[in-house]
Amino acid sequence: MKRTLVTSALPYANGPIHIGHLAGAYLPADIYTRYKRLKGEDVIHICGTDEHGVAITIAAEKEGVTPRELADRYYEIIKKGFEGLGIIFDNFSRTSKPVHHRVSREFFLRIYEKGYIERKDTEQFYCPKCKRFLPDRYVIGTCPYCGNPSARGDQCEACGRWLEPVQLINPRCAICGSIPELRKTFHYYFKLGMLEERLRSWLEEKKDWKANVRNTALSWVKEGLQDRAITRDLEWGVKVPLEEAEGKVLYVWFDAPIGYISSTIEWAEMKGDPDLWKKYWLDPETYLVHFIGKDNIVFHAIVWPAMLMAHGDFVLPSQIPANEFLNLMGDKISTSRGWALWVHELLEEFPPDYIRFGIASILPETKDADFDLREFRVRVNSELADNIGNFVNRTLSFIKNYMRDRIPHRREFGPQEKELLSKIEKTADEIAGYLESFQMRKALRAVLDLSTLGNQYFDGKKPWATRKNDEEETARTLYTCTLLVKSLSVLMEPFLPFSAEKIRNMLGIEEKLSWEDAKSTEIPSGAPLGELKILYRKLEESRIEDMIQGLIRKARGKAPEGEKGTEEVMEETKKVSIDEFRKLDIRIGKIVEAEKVEGTKKLLKLRVDMGEKTITLVAGIAEYYRPEEIIGFEIPVIYNLEPAKIRGIESQGMLLAAVEDGKVVLLSPREEVKPGTRVS
Repeated sequence: MKRTLVTSALPYANGPIHIGHLAGAYLPADIYTRYKRLKGEDVIHICGTDEHGVAITIAAEKEGVTPRELADRYYEIIKKGFEGLGIIFDNFSRTSKPVHHRVSREFFLRIYEKGYIERKDTEQFYCPKCKRFLPDRYVIGTCPYCGNPSARGDQCEACGRWLEPVQLINPRCAICGSIPELRKTFHYYFKLGMLEERLRSWLEEKKDWKANVRNTALSWVKEGLQDRAITRDLEWGVKVPLEEAEGKVLYVWFDAPIGYISSTIEWAEMKGDPDLWKKYWLDPETYLVHFIGKDNIVFHAIVWPAMLMAHGDFVLPSQIPANEFLNLMGDKISTSRGWALWVHELLEEFPPDYIRFGIASILPETKDADFDLREFRVRVNSELADNIGNFVNRTLSFIKNYMRDRIPHRREFGPQEKELLSKIEKTADEIAGYLESFQMRKALRAVLDLSTLGNQYFDGKKPWATRKNDEEETARTLYTCTLLVKSLSVLMEPFLPFSAEKIRNMLGIEEKLSWEDAKSTEIPSGAPLGELKILYRKLEESRIEDMIQGLIRKARGKAPEGEKGTEEVMEETKKVSIDEFRKLDIRIGKIVEAEKVEGTKKLLKLRVDMGEKTITLVAGIAEYYRPEEIIGFEIPVIYNLEPAKIRGIESQGMLLAAVEDGKVVLLSPREEVKPGTRVS
């Protein structure tokens, strides 16, 4: 059986988790791990908080608490947030635990004795006012590469370059703002250059890696790898295990990834089998997957593999599916500006599956993505409530009301049923393929498309009509729909685990299902349903707008000097250039047919004459206009909009309308205009 060890980047215990963290490392890893478990494979998911390093000590000093007190607080907040979202770890440890300190010191000594670490005399910034040497993050200044005035001494967040404090222009102490001075000291350096050729060969073989990961890592190696300091002058951290190194601790980028190993060791000890960890870290057959954000590529694809190579005993990463960045409402997430959505706060507003779905549907797998609260509401309402929720609830409600609350007995499948069941099996295999290659968005899209197919099948079979004169056909229809409901509960579980469990409870299924059960054509005939509950409730527009205003209020006035405030950035995003506007092909169309979309209250299906051809539009105007009263209306239509499937109907454009006090008002030219006329 394939053995997989999944890790998620260790979150810093200096603050809570926000949606950007979630999209980068944690939700994709949980989706992947849940899928592997459904497949019956041997998989464990390892993580923990990163509690050392300068980020922790700086935050602690600013709050007037000890690093331990800070880490204790945020460990609980982070852990509770993950649990609330249903993100499961086999072990969620802490790098401040004794087991981690022991393993890190042993790791250091092993590669030190093998000649990969050496002591070097160096100069380091010292703050006369604070009376101490300044580790890299205690020094801020202007980046020599991009001119960012707030670059840190270890890395510029604006351009991503690795830095040394002495490279900064106009350096200053991050705590007191004083100008530091260089003084002589010593540190221990990891001789990264010794492993350059081996790293290059190893990376060149990784042709199945994401292009962003492989290309970034190779470009760094080809530029030439320099020795990197792996110690710092701090009291908080893993003490360097050498007598001459008093006052030195391991630098966080060196000890943090060792946390993957120490957390696995702790897991094995808690399982009562202290040697169990070796099966995952010492066996070359282990498939090791590191889920990270793109800001961690260099450490996980170069430095960490080099450390493992230097040590010599452990497996090397098999995959590093790094995601790009997630922005918020058109602006970069910034904790310093208060422009972020925190997971623990979102859980107070929405059910966990809403949050999981909102992030999973826009995961930044190949490029940066944007989380827009208004789009989030539309997706939840249209794709969860109106699609999956509608299909599940209409199927089970019909059985409850008209089939004596029991799943119908199986009948011989007809051509339509066989086609649908074949599609279920094919889709399950497609989703598996997407998840194996870390294409979570495509996998989720396939789940939604399958539910759309179920709605189309239900509408086409019309059980509300056949129940009056064809009980056999009605039973066949509902048995088939119930099979699809069961299959959806399996296929959606990696993404929406709470919904999957809720569906199985409504189906009365108590046993644990596997991935293969999604393809099965069997379900307990005659079995009673469980208690039926609404799967998803729609989100109100006013609630989302209140959240947006609250977000703006939090961010107001928090922008650092020289940096645009969030309101200013949001205002800019509302403006478009004339060239961008010209990309919209807006034409006048004439409505020639209109009918309600079956099974919905708000949607109308329109056939619109655009001059050169007639197109189909789906519009949410059924609450304001009857189909017969809008025949002949001339309306403005965005003609070059990418088609979208809504309730199984391909909508080939979008009509433009006004919304006044929540009411939709169709727009029409004052004079008759020929269909197809451009609006400019």
